[in-house]
Amino acid sequence: MKWPFSTIIKDYPEYWKKYLAHFELKNKEKRYVVFDCETTGLDTNKDRILSIGAIAIVNNQIKINDYYECFVSQSIFNAESVPIHGILKEGKEEKITEEDAVISFLDFIKNATLIGHHIAFDIEMINEALSRLKAGRLKNQYMDTDIMYQKLKYLPNEQHTSLDELCHIYNIRKTARHTSSGDAYITALLFLKLKRKLDI
Repeated sequence: MKWPFSTIIKDYPEYWKKYLAHFELKNKEKRYVVFDCETTGLDTNKDRILSIGAIAIVNNQIKINDYYECFVSQSIFNAESVPIHGILKEGKEEKITEEDAVISFLDFIKNATLIGHHIAFDIEMINEALSRLKAGRLKNQYMDTDIMYQKLKYLPNEQHTSLDELCHIYNIRKTARHTSSGDAYITALLFLKLKRKLDI
C-alpha cells in the first residue's frame, strides 16, 4: 500500500527536533532575542551569512551576559561588501561552518521572540541556511523595530526608516555600527525605547 504524500513525516536532524521542543514549554519570563546578520549581499538566495550577533532582553533589561556571536567561514565571498562590515575572507576572527553557526544560533534563541530592524531579511537568511541543511523554517514570533516606529508615528507601511535615522531620533549612540553584535545591541536599545512608548 502506498501512503499519500501528506502523511510522509520528514526525518529532521536531532538539533532541529531539540529546537522545536522548546515551543512546547512555558517560559517563566518573557525572553526577547535581538539579532542581526552581516551578509555578503542582499540576495537571500545567492548571498551568505558572514556573522550573527544576538543579545537577550528579559524584564525590559538587556542581558549583557546572555549574548551570542559567531563568524562564518566563507564558501561565497563578495569583496565589494567588505567596506561595509569589515569582515575579510581570511580575517583574524575565528570562523565556524554555516551548519555549526545555525545550530548554535538555534540553541541560543530557543523559543524567544526575535527582534530586529528590517528583520524579515535576517530571518530569511537564516531560513535559507536551514534549507541547505535540510531542516525546517524558524518558528519564533518576531517583531520589527521599523514597523514598531511606523505604528508609533502612524506612518504608511511603505515608509521605512533606517536604523541610523532612528538612532539619531532617539539619541542612541551607534557603537560598532555595521557589525552584527553592535547592530544587535543598538537595536536592543531602540526596541526598549519603542516598546515603552507603545506600552507593549
